[in-house]
Amino acid sequence: MIRFAPIAAVALCLSAATPALAQSGHYTATPTEAPKKASFITQTTVWKCKDGTCAAPKSTMSDKVMCERVVQRVGALTTFTVGGTSFDAETLAACNARAK
Repeated sequence: MIRFAPIAAVALCLSAATPALAQSGHYTATPTEAPKKASFITQTTVWKCKDGTCAAPKSTMSDKVMCERVVQRVGALTTFTVGGTSFDAETLAACNARAK
């Protein structure tokens, strides 16, 4: 039983860190117009919006597909970031081409 103590400790730490990561958002999106709703779902990812910016935890979708799903829900974006790195202008324009 003692052999499993380090594994249990790591699992406990990871479970405590997960809500903090979800709150900060792996993805952030800033729509050109403020979203009408405070939250929305893209396939299986829940997005929360506040002060004109929306954030979501990391997903298994590719970053390009995630951006496309967001613009289908909220319209064109002024910025889209993944893990703190913003899409360049060309990639963002390609994503915005999928806007509703």
